[in-house]
Amino acid sequence: MKTMIFTIVTAAAGMMLIGNCEAATQKNIKLHPENPRYFLFRGKPTVLITSAEHYGAVLNLDFPQKPYLDELKRSGMNYTRIFSGAYVENPEEFSIQHNTLGSLQDRLICPWARSNQSGYAMGGMKFDLDKWDDAYFVRLKSFIKEAGRRGIVVELSFFSPFYNDGIWKISPMNIANNINGIGNAGSEEVYSLMYDDLTRLQETMVRKIVTELKDFDNLFYEICNEPYFHGVTLEWQKHIAGVIAETEAGFPARHLIAQNINNGTERVTNPDPNVSILNFHYAYPPVAIADNTAFKGVIGCDETGFKGQDDSLYVEEGWEFILSGGALYNNLDYSFTAATPDGSEKVVAPTPGGGGKSLRAGLSVLKKFIESFDFTKMHPDISIHPSNTNDSITVCALSEPGCQYAVYIRGGTSVVLSMILPEGRYKAAWLNTKTGTGILTKHFTHAGGPIELNSPDYEINIALSIKRVN
Repeated sequence: MKTMIFTIVTAAAGMMLIGNCEAATQKNIKLHPENPRYFLFRGKPTVLITSAEHYGAVLNLDFPQKPYLDELKRSGMNYTRIFSGAYVENPEEFSIQHNTLGSLQDRLICPWARSNQSGYAMGGMKFDLDKWDDAYFVRLKSFIKEAGRRGIVVELSFFSPFYNDGIWKISPMNIANNINGIGNAGSEEVYSLMYDDLTRLQETMVRKIVTELKDFDNLFYEICNEPYFHGVTLEWQKHIAGVIAETEAGFPARHLIAQNINNGTERVTNPDPNVSILNFHYAYPPVAIADNTAFKGVIGCDETGFKGQDDSLYVEEGWEFILSGGALYNNLDYSFTAATPDGSEKVVAPTPGGGGKSLRAGLSVLKKFIESFDFTKMHPDISIHPSNTNDSITVCALSEPGCQYAVYIRGGTSVVLSMILPEGRYKAAWLNTKTGTGILTKHFTHAGGPIELNSPDYEINIALSIKRVN
C-alpha cells in the first residue's frame, strides 16, 4: 500500500488534522512488511485482541457507542467487529439475550433510507434502496473515528448469509421490505450473482461505504460473515472483493480485505489476491494456522463464543490461537448490551457464550504478554513440548531461536518442558495467565543443545517467557 505525505500549512490546520488522525496520516493498518503474518498499525507491530459486542454497535440506534469503546480501551482491547446493516437478526435469535444485532421496531439504521410507505417486517417504514440514509453514515463514521481515538481497529463485515428464512424476511434487501421491487429471491440465492438487481444493489452499497470511509486508518473490511453457510458462492465473494479493490484503486491508501473461510479450519490453496486476512470462526484447536503456512497474510479468529458461560474457555482459546501464530482474536462478549454498553451485563443461559470484565482481563494479560516480545521476528515452534507424554497438557509456542521464546501451557499443575536452546545466557520468567503476575524468574547459562525447564506449580495454565540476556 502507498502512503500519502501531508504538509501542514498552519497551526490551526495542524490541530484539525491531529484531531482527525485517520485523515491526516493515511497510514492504514496493513500487513507488517517484515512479517506479513502480523499487522503494522500507526507505526507499531500489532496483534488484534478483543472480547467485543455482537456486531450491532452502529446499526442498533439504542446502543451507546462511546461507553462501549471506553470499556474496550479500559480493558486493553484494541479491536471490534461490526456489521453494515444489510443483515439484521430477530431479537433473541440463536437464544442470545439482549442481542445487539437484534434491533427492535424502528431502531434499526442501515445504509438505505426509509420510505414513506409502512410495512417493514420489524416495524416502521419500508426502505428505499435508491436513497442513502445520511444519518447512518454520520453514525458509522462517528463510531470508527471514536474507535480510532482510542487506538481500536474496526473490522466492517459487509454481508452475512441468511441462516433461515426468518432472518431473510427482515432484511432490507428482501422485496417485502423495500419499495423498489428488489430482492425477489430465496434466502440461499442472495449472494450468488443469480439476480442482477441484487448484485447491483450490493455493489453500490459496497462502493458507497468504501468511499465514505476512505480516510480512516483504523479499519479493514470483511467480504462476508460465515459465507460457508446458506448458499454464498466463492464467485460472488471474489466479485465483491474486486469491487472493494476497484473502488479503492484511486485512493491515497487501500484497506486490507478479509475473507471468512470456515469454522475450525480449511486449507486455502488458491487465495484471492485481493485478500490479505483469512478469518476463521471457532478455530479451536488452532490448526487453521498450521494448515495455511503458505499464505502470506494474517490468520485470524474473528468469532468464538458458543461454549456456554465459562469465560476461561474463551481466554484459553485466545492464548492458544495467538501463541500458535495467529494475529487476530475476537470473542463474542454478550455482557455488552444496549442497556449495559460498559459490558456489565451478567451473562446467563440460554445465551450461548460468556462475557464480562474478568474475561476481558484475561485477554488483556495475553495482549500484554505477546506485546512484551519482538513478535514479528517469531514463528510457531512445535519443538517445545512436555518431557514426558501427557495428553492432558497442550503446549503452544512462538520463538526466534536463540533470542526469544513465548510459551503457553494448558493442563496439569506442573510440567517439565523440553526444548533446544543455543549457547547463551537467558532469563526465564513464568507468568500467571489469569492475573498477569510473575510466579518465578530464573537466570541461567546454557552450553547449547537440549534442556529441560521445571515449571512452578500452577492451576490449569501458565505462560513462560525466555529471552537471551546480553
